[in-house]
Amino acid sequence: MYNTELYNFINEKKHHAFRREGLPPRAQEYKTKGFSPRERMVKRFCEAAMKEAQSPHILPGQKIVLIRTVPALPDVLTEDEWEEIKTISYVHERGYISNICPDYMSVITKGFKKLRETADGCSCEVLDALTKLSTSYRELAAAQYRHDIVKVLERVPEHPAETFREALQFFRILHYALWLEGNYHNTIGRFDMFMMPYLQHDLDRGIITEEEAKALLEDFFLSFNIDSDLYPGIQQGDNGQSMMLGGLCEDGTEICNKLTLWCMEICGELKLIDPKINLRVSKNTPLSIFIKATELTKMGLGFPQYSNDDVVIDGLVRLGYDYKDAVNYTVAACWEFIIPGCGTDIANIAALSYPKCVARAILNSLEGTQSFDEFLGVVKREIKTECDSITEKIKSVWFVPSPMMDMLYGGIDVSQGAKYNNFGMHGTGISCAADSLAAIEKYIFSEKRWTAYELIDALYKNFEGYDEMCAVLRYEAPKCGCDDDSVDRYLTFLTESFADALAGRRNCRGGIWRAGTGSAMFYLWHASEMGASPDGRRAGEPFAANFSPSIFADVADPVKVIKSFTKSEMKRVINGGPLTLEFSEKIFATEDSIKKTAMLVKYFIDSGGHQLQLNAVNRDKLLDAQKHPEKYRRLIVRVWGWSAYFCELDKEYQDHVIRRHEYIV
Repeated sequence: MYNTELYNFINEKKHHAFRREGLPPRAQEYKTKGFSPRERMVKRFCEAAMKEAQSPHILPGQKIVLIRTVPALPDVLTEDEWEEIKTISYVHERGYISNICPDYMSVITKGFKKLRETADGCSCEVLDALTKLSTSYRELAAAQYRHDIVKVLERVPEHPAETFREALQFFRILHYALWLEGNYHNTIGRFDMFMMPYLQHDLDRGIITEEEAKALLEDFFLSFNIDSDLYPGIQQGDNGQSMMLGGLCEDGTEICNKLTLWCMEICGELKLIDPKINLRVSKNTPLSIFIKATELTKMGLGFPQYSNDDVVIDGLVRLGYDYKDAVNYTVAACWEFIIPGCGTDIANIAALSYPKCVARAILNSLEGTQSFDEFLGVVKREIKTECDSITEKIKSVWFVPSPMMDMLYGGIDVSQGAKYNNFGMHGTGISCAADSLAAIEKYIFSEKRWTAYELIDALYKNFEGYDEMCAVLRYEAPKCGCDDDSVDRYLTFLTESFADALAGRRNCRGGIWRAGTGSAMFYLWHASEMGASPDGRRAGEPFAANFSPSIFADVADPVKVIKSFTKSEMKRVINGGPLTLEFSEKIFATEDSIKKTAMLVKYFIDSGGHQLQLNAVNRDKLLDAQKHPEKYRRLIVRVWGWSAYFCELDKEYQDHVIRRHEYIV
């Protein structure tokens, strides 16, 4: 570690002492003065930036500066205004821009001075406020005789970055500004692709040594953890600071440079939850890279998360993305595939519950159905009906304008969309639904062990009085993840039915609907709304996260799990959503076991899997952490598409992680 003092300062949250009260509410004042939403965003941004500029702070030995001291930003619209908007438009989440990836380099390579030549009045106000904020840090640095910081801030953000350090600092300013504007889940994009030229420039000219560059990179990574507690999503840690490494370029070359390896190395040394590392790989990626990545997994951070270029790029092209854009894909806050700089896809706008569709088919048609194939037809229609219902509700989407984000998209109004305006729909509880279908086929239609009425009655009574049936369905019935075609085929049936139900639909922004295999938090939310299901799951029990086996399925062989979950054609459900595997932390004890795990990941990629995330866990340690959280403040786990400190999670999320499988290789 290059700066232990800074690391400890941040880990011990000493910088929280610099935080002050938030901005006062202004929405009613803005309304009275007749300010447009765009003007309000500018007013709030400038007020926040000026307040931050009044009290800049440089942490011990810090090289990449800017920290938040104003924690709270009041809404720019009144409650009445939001209610009025919601009567005519669909408001996604908080109504502010999120889950897209800006083109940071379009600004870093120009500088604010150049941007002002074409920027409108609102944009110029934002740029001026940011310049004043940066100036306040430059003046503080001068007063502290930190001439290294002064030199950097004399150039950026007014002028284009020329060196690695200037580019990192410029990025920090832009990333910070997006949070300060009120956007959230601001992703990082293909960091090793766009930042490597600056690093190579400095190394070639002797401006910096490799050790000095690594120290800068460590400082830069620490900056993502300074304010991250101010940007929670569903849970603390769900903040969207996702970094993409590796992957193909438009010319067919594959990125794997010093920066790629350094990022993984430094993440392993810091052992912090941000930035969250994603790694693009393919059949051509050498095993050595998978080994390097597995060494990072060993640290228990829950990343890197893998995306398979062989599947994803072609899948995006099939959906209508230009190849030059598809090959440049990154991920949103969790795992949804998005295009930096020209995509404003809302990749998490809705979620389909597979078990809900199966439950409706059971209640409405199972008793009168003459064959299992006929019943499958009912399930397929229920999936289409559910997609009809979901898409019908979203006829007009409205976002608060984002002047800062607009500049990172070439000056367009991002709130109105960009080149790509597709909507993504998650598909939740797929293993529960597939296992349920297999059980119905086996016990109701083939063996006729129970009648349709008996199954429906058992589900209605939550298996009360049907203990034997519940035990058979839960522990003896076929389950996804065992390489059993009799059940795995329903994974394919469900994903194909989902893709068919959305095919050809256009959304209100002129884009398409994308089916996916992710669950986000719906593996708990949808499950809490569901009664018992034919896989032996009782009412309220959670689904598996994402595209994974049931949490109570008896599956101990990760190879079989991979075989089960790579049989489907994933290019049709390419919104994103990984197979999630939990490994016992004990398997990473030797170089041989690390290599075997890396080979397993490569096997997944070679088998056509689209996305994979691994978690190194110790169930005994997690249980003890629930009892004695003070001993495990830095214990990290993977949740659904992001990593978090275990003790900061709500208990229901902790319990789900504990109940997942611990595989060995």
